[in-house]
Amino acid sequence: MIPDDIATELGRAVRRWQQLPLDRAADALPGVLALCADLAGEPLPDLGPGVAMDQLRVVVFDICRGEGSPPHLAQRLAELRLSWS
Repeated sequence: MIPDDIATELGRAVRRWQQLPLDRAADALPGVLALCADLAGEPLPDLGPGVAMDQLRVVVFDICRGEGSPPHLAQRLAELRLSWS
């Protein structure tokens, strides 16, 4: 189960990502992949901005289910989302 604060921030990030023009999403993609890699403990393939939020959701769900939520994950998701402004 994902804690409410993390689920809220993940939802906000996904909704904001869907509003980004493709060129801005492409520019922001390295930050998403960096967070995913940090959470997953290994680099993830760059599958493009169209599936970046799917990758992020899977990594967040997996880490919250397996090890429990890492400290400050909601804050990290919020900071990532705010970096797209």
